[in-house]
Amino acid sequence: MSQYFQIHPENPQKRLIDQAIEIIRKGGVVAYPTDSGYALGCHLGEKKAVEKIKWLRSLDDKHNFTLVCSDLSEIGTYAKVDNAIFRLLKAHTPGPYTYILDATTEVPRLLLHPKRRSIGVRVPDHRITHALLEALGEPLMSVTLIPEGEALPMSDPEEIRDRFGAHLDLIIDGGACHLDPTSVIDLRELPPKVVREGRGDITPFTS
Repeated sequence: MSQYFQIHPENPQKRLIDQAIEIIRKGGVVAYPTDSGYALGCHLGEKKAVEKIKWLRSLDDKHNFTLVCSDLSEIGTYAKVDNAIFRLLKAHTPGPYTYILDATTEVPRLLLHPKRRSIGVRVPDHRITHALLEALGEPLMSVTLIPEGEALPMSDPEEIRDRFGAHLDLIIDGGACHLDPTSVIDLRELPPKVVREGRGDITPFTS
């Protein structure tokens, strides 16, 4: 059974954040709140944890994983960002967007799309997420917690515990989240391509 931490959404308790990071560093899979539903996260390149997340979400190898980053400079370490893309990212980060970009060699192979060598990146606007990233010092490998056959991410930590608690190492209860998933924007070529419309105004990427 997973551990269950109640962390304040505005003033995250450092003691609990540090305990969460210890679980992540040891290869644990964590459910945590973001600005657009709950997500599953693990340490970057932790193969067993990545495989567990794939199994929990029923994902195939073509699914784009997302690196949840603390800021724009961290995105630049793992994704190829030119000046035009940087301006777009700067104007809309942090926020409820996932951007698909070409990956750099810093991204572990098991996270890459097998044909495109692309990676999803995002900077959420959520204090618990930022506290985790600051303590970890690197991105979280992440996917939105959308159960198989459903369209919306889970937003209730108690329901997550009921459905997935037996398979997770930690559930962070940061209160209810927004129901809509992120908008997914493919920035590998300009003009951008909207892959999925979710939270966040997509007008800047379509005009």
